[in-house]
Amino acid sequence: MGRYELEYPKDATNLVKRHGERGVYALQKIHELINSSQLIHVSFNMPNSPFPATLPMIGQMGSFDRPSASLGDPLDLYIHGHVSSRLFNLGRGADQEGLPVCCAVSHVDGLVLALSAFNHSYNYRSAVLFGHATLVEDREEKLYAMELITNSVVPDRWRNSRLPPTNAEMQSTSILKVKIASGSAKFRDGGVADDKHDLKNEEALSTVWTGVVPVYSVMGEPIPGPYNRVNLPEYAKEFFDEFSVGNKNNSLEAAKKKNES
Repeated sequence: MGRYELEYPKDATNLVKRHGERGVYALQKIHELINSSQLIHVSFNMPNSPFPATLPMIGQMGSFDRPSASLGDPLDLYIHGHVSSRLFNLGRGADQEGLPVCCAVSHVDGLVLALSAFNHSYNYRSAVLFGHATLVEDREEKLYAMELITNSVVPDRWRNSRLPPTNAEMQSTSILKVKIASGSAKFRDGGVADDKHDLKNEEALSTVWTGVVPVYSVMGEPIPGPYNRVNLPEYAKEFFDEFSVGNKNNSLEAAKKKNES
């Protein structure tokens, strides 16, 4: 019998209302999307300001208490930043529950160009997490998070860089741990979906190009630094190649998928 897939409970905070059929609540898919994103946009309320703030950060899902936990298990989100950042200052001064934050990521996989401007869309994958952020004080957990986040940039990079971190590096870097309260994802894939009356419009059909333009990120040719003495390591080359091929395949598969709604 297969393992039961855990989901975030649906509530007023995380429920996908517009095109609810595209909503996803499975921890595995949401955490995979977060961990494959190079930037996470973290939103929080600023004291004495009428406006919320949103900052692009680097982060990764993980569990210090259960390092072997899979992406389908309950995990925390670790966020990396400078010790004097306003977000980290607020996290440092938050109550025991932590600073309320909203964390969002998104990937665009294609431009969906329809007959009507109102039926244009993107093929995309997006996720939002809601939780409470607290400052990581324990040195071992901080090192765990720093290694986790470094390896999210390039796998195995932590142990292939100069170690251990200096005291100055440890003091100037802070880590926030977000305890997740709820989350959801939203996906759109497939081709063009036009209204029936437009599909009978011969003039539009004869003059307007329709289809999907795949969109994906690729890694360019690495440029060595001015004092580099080392050939590009194989672990890095493999990741760069897999990153580009994987993103291209995701984009093409999304474009070719039949519309279900």
